[in-house]
Amino acid sequence: MTMKRWIGAAAGVLMAFAAMPAQAADKVVLMLNWYVYGEHAPFYYGKAKGIYAAEGIDLEIQEGRGSAATTQAVAAKTADFGYVDVPTMMRAAIKGAPVIATGVLLQTSPMSVMGFVDKNIRKPEDIKGKTVAITPADSMTQIWPLFLKKTGLKESDFKTVAGDGQTKLNAVINGQADLLLGYVMDQSMKIKDATGKDVYPIKFADYGINMVSSGIIANTDYVKANADLVRRFMSATTKAVEAAEKDPKAAAQSILDANPKGGKIDTLTQGFELTIPLYRTAETKSKRPFQVTDQNMTDSVNLMVEYGGLDAKAKENPKAFYTNDYLPKSGS
Repeated sequence: MTMKRWIGAAAGVLMAFAAMPAQAADKVVLMLNWYVYGEHAPFYYGKAKGIYAAEGIDLEIQEGRGSAATTQAVAAKTADFGYVDVPTMMRAAIKGAPVIATGVLLQTSPMSVMGFVDKNIRKPEDIKGKTVAITPADSMTQIWPLFLKKTGLKESDFKTVAGDGQTKLNAVINGQADLLLGYVMDQSMKIKDATGKDVYPIKFADYGINMVSSGIIANTDYVKANADLVRRFMSATTKAVEAAEKDPKAAAQSILDANPKGGKIDTLTQGFELTIPLYRTAETKSKRPFQVTDQNMTDSVNLMVEYGGLDAKAKENPKAFYTNDYLPKSGS
């Protein structure tokens, strides 16, 4: 009788245990820098392939309205993580915003001056006598004087027209400008979607302008309070990038699967393929994504102080803006 009771009690415990719900995944909100485009493919691919779920993360991806706005959302804790232009985050952080980069993905600058291939503008010398469309005060326009200095050009060598982001695109599409300042994987694809014509970018990085670009940021208090979650998120995101690199078209398709109005498969794929070379520098070519070097960050801070409106005190401690401590170790 005692044995029967023991067996019955044990069975009851097992049944109760089996009925208990599995531990709920951690809800995480990632806010992008802008409306979705090819660069964002790894996040959607990682979610679709269960890479985030495998790390116990229920990921929600939200579109953004610019890196500055996303940085503000992360600082205010209305988003857990942001994917933003890291130099833009630096400008907020130096003014007191509680934000830090937990991984720098684009370690080579995507900035360029671009025009239609059939205009045959392939080198800085070809810009002379042309019209360049810019957006005042955006990140590219701030670095533009350095590009001119590096290439021996003067403002008087060409004509400039100014407007917001869409006006800038329209100026090139409609023939009012020959070139615009844009990212190799972003504006070039928007122009191609609108016209069907290819664009040629003259890349700033090819002329000695070494500066980081997009990365993952988080609120500094959030990082301290959720260290394990931050590690799991960065582990999943690293794996998502690596998986997406191996199958760019499938990664791009994951954007459309989640957001059918998110673009066209050909230009989303091409845009992502143009993003992949920006993940690493000569120093990090054998490393996993996000493993930015201290020298790259120091160089970026110095450039931003000189040309990008960053307070000079930023040079005292570049490491205040980023950490690699939450990235997965090699092979993990």
